[in-house]
Amino acid sequence: MTNTMPATGRTAAAAALLSLLAVTPLSALDLPRGAVSDGAQVRAFDSYALPTGPWSDGLLPTETFEGRVSRQAWRIPVAGLTTLQLIAPLRDQLEADGFDIVFECQAEVCGGFDFRFSIDVLPAPEMFVDLARYRFLSAWRAVDGARSAVSVLVSRTDEAGFVQIIQAGDAAAQATVTATASRVTSAGALSLGEALETDGRYILSDLAFETGSSALGAGPFASLATLADYLKANPGRRVALVGHTDSTGSLDGNIALSKRRAGSVRQRLIDTHGVPAAQMAAEGMGYLAPLTSNLTPEGRDRNRRVEVILISTE
Repeated sequence: MTNTMPATGRTAAAAALLSLLAVTPLSALDLPRGAVSDGAQVRAFDSYALPTGPWSDGLLPTETFEGRVSRQAWRIPVAGLTTLQLIAPLRDQLEADGFDIVFECQAEVCGGFDFRFSIDVLPAPEMFVDLARYRFLSAWRAVDGARSAVSVLVSRTDEAGFVQIIQAGDAAAQATVTATASRVTSAGALSLGEALETDGRYILSDLAFETGSSALGAGPFASLATLADYLKANPGRRVALVGHTDSTGSLDGNIALSKRRAGSVRQRLIDTHGVPAAQMAAEGMGYLAPLTSNLTPEGRDRNRRVEVILISTE
């Protein structure tokens, strides 16, 4: 499965991997616009137990496929997407490419907790799954005697969507997966500018910081480009960039860390995107405003974030 990285195209590592595996894909499977690659694992020869039905009476029915196995996860940094909006276009593309959908389910119908923890899922933060808000499908196809299977798992938070695609079997029968780098809008979802002017806030959910550090990753980050465009188009508006942490460590330490992270975002917007410094302030809340419980790794990952708050329209 080919991974086209957003904004900058394939990385050198991905290109080397494709060359090593000598994969010639037959078709393309387009991810939702703005998808950010969160993790990938490819093995030239492995096996994958494809779920073919819901968890029931302590059992999960599966069919095993052997061959090239790829596992990839993406985050779609858009608020308001439903799990159906995430999975339906992928299902339609699979069917158009000759895949047969053998099983599809939603959360409780899949088997809820038991199904989720019986299937193959990349670990957080590479893939996030809300136990009450996920959908899953399995499909397979044969091309000139070459068989492959694919599973799609999607989930969401209030701020972002998450997609995992696993493919297994003969590489020649697998689909190519591409992610289109663009500023995202979707039916039912608010763009950054719309969210700021409607809700007064927007989470920059594609940002990445080094663990325990205020250093912002190299990027590029689509949300910052979008925010920069918004601020340049609206020079009378001012925003506060507000950092948030999980509950690990002291309050004072977390407030200081979260403010430094917000400051790193502000400086990136100034240095790389040319946003006037006067339009942005940087603040930190530490762990005082969580989105969810800090009792799980997934919850702590959600709570570590930087938000944009619209503070002036003059």
